[in-house]
Amino acid sequence: MTNKAEERSYQPIKQVDQYYSVEFSLSGCAFVYQFKIRKASLKEICVLVREDSDLLNHLKVGDILNLKYYTTNSFRPVEYLKTEIRHISKNDKERLRGLCVVGLLILENKNSYN
Repeated sequence: MTNKAEERSYQPIKQVDQYYSVEFSLSGCAFVYQFKIRKASLKEICVLVREDSDLLNHLKVGDILNLKYYTTNSFRPVEYLKTEIRHISKNDKERLRGLCVVGLLILENKNSYN
């Protein structure tokens, strides 16, 4: 359960274009997973995960995770950012059959500086 003060202390990062992949390394999960980022909207990104992937057993909508992002900036190639799992949905499009779309919202602390 998230308290209201904690909920208000984060806001979405505005520039998601600066990241090209994200790494999930979760406790209790046997593997480290890295996915290419796909832009879903101005603030939300998504990754495609196989429907039978063990990773999906460790993710829930609303989870806030500290994920490792690989950037396009060679001076800051990696960043760890708080990220909310916004949705997990099956993809019915023919060419993406067997994949789930996992929507991510990168959060930042209002007091942090970019």
